[in-house]
Amino acid sequence: MKIRVLGNLAILCATVALSYGMQVSKPHYADLTAPIPVDGAMHDTLHARSFDVRLDKVVFARALKTSQFGQEKLLTTSGLWAVVTTNLTATVASTTVADGTWQGPTGLRYHQTERLGYSPDMPPHGVDPGLEKRGLFVFEVPPDQISGARLLIAERQFGPLDAQARISLDGVPTGADGQPIDVLPQYDLDAPPPQGKS
Repeated sequence: MKIRVLGNLAILCATVALSYGMQVSKPHYADLTAPIPVDGAMHDTLHARSFDVRLDKVVFARALKTSQFGQEKLLTTSGLWAVVTTNLTATVASTTVADGTWQGPTGLRYHQTERLGYSPDMPPHGVDPGLEKRGLFVFEVPPDQISGARLLIAERQFGPLDAQARISLDGVPTGADGQPIDVLPQYDLDAPPPQGKS
């Protein structure tokens, strides 16, 4: 009787250990349905499933000048404004590119700001095949989340098993402290874009 109880107890312990091992080692549902990354660097054209994207320029500023409802506003932030200029093109059919995320070197993610009014250069970006469109993505980021950061661009925020462009921001000049060298005191979001590529 004692041997039978010990045998049952051993089987129970083995079952619990096996179940726990399976629980911690199997991939989570979020990992199985995560976006499919398409990696590249600044000035490269990345080919996602339904759109192409090229990141041409990142401007950092302490304040952002913009117009909201016909009135000029000056927006400040506790970190820095990062204004990212991209060129977008649809691959096969017209589509919308709506999601932009700044991923810092530590993995922290900052979604595009919601403090701006409507602008045709801001998401969501409607793009067509063969027609390049300028698209801005604007973020509020802490200065220590700039060096080694990546820009993540996708059609929508939650797009399971869809392509996500992951652009390394290695072309951003930074100092020894990891902070950007060129920070403007103010950036006018409504000014016409400069000609040429930087």
